[in-house]
Amino acid sequence: MELALLYSGGKDSTLAALLLDEFYDVTLVTGTFGVTDEWEHARDTAETVGFPFERVDLDRGVARDAVERMREDGYPRNGIQRVHDHALERVAEREVDAVADGSRRDDRVPTVSRAEAQSLEDRHGVDYIAPLSGFGRGAVDRLVDATLELDVGPSDEIHRADYEGELRALLADRHGPEAVAEVFPDHEQTRVTGVRE
Repeated sequence: MELALLYSGGKDSTLAALLLDEFYDVTLVTGTFGVTDEWEHARDTAETVGFPFERVDLDRGVARDAVERMREDGYPRNGIQRVHDHALERVAEREVDAVADGSRRDDRVPTVSRAEAQSLEDRHGVDYIAPLSGFGRGAVDRLVDATLELDVGPSDEIHRADYEGELRALLADRHGPEAVAEVFPDHEQTRVTGVRE
């Protein structure tokens, strides 16, 4: 069975791919608005961990709307959720049996409710799978420590293909660099550099 997994090159989506690989033919898919080339980091990580990779183009209007929402809210949560929902829709349009992401049980964003998952499945004839949805952060971190090699650092230094990099670039372009600091809290990101033997 063919499965398309939304992929950033980070620990959660990579761990999700490893868990699903036993049951599906997994292709790692990164959505991009064409604003930056950060999607290339996900492609390189997919090659490093041994999965096929594809890129899907997302609607730049969705990114612009998300940026304006984040600016209005003063935080990124709703904007990132909107982009994630759009990316899932785009991936579900592909000729696959299932779509997945690396969302965890205790993630605040992005999330997919039961009703949203069922709607996605019904409208596109796919299964939606969130293999980490039963895992909390501590469990994920322990599995990652045992399985993956990582680069860890501030989000403005660790380049990977989550939506944040492109949204930061659009926000800075539309509202200036200071808007990025106002909207996005400082936090660490991860990029997978290998799988432990």
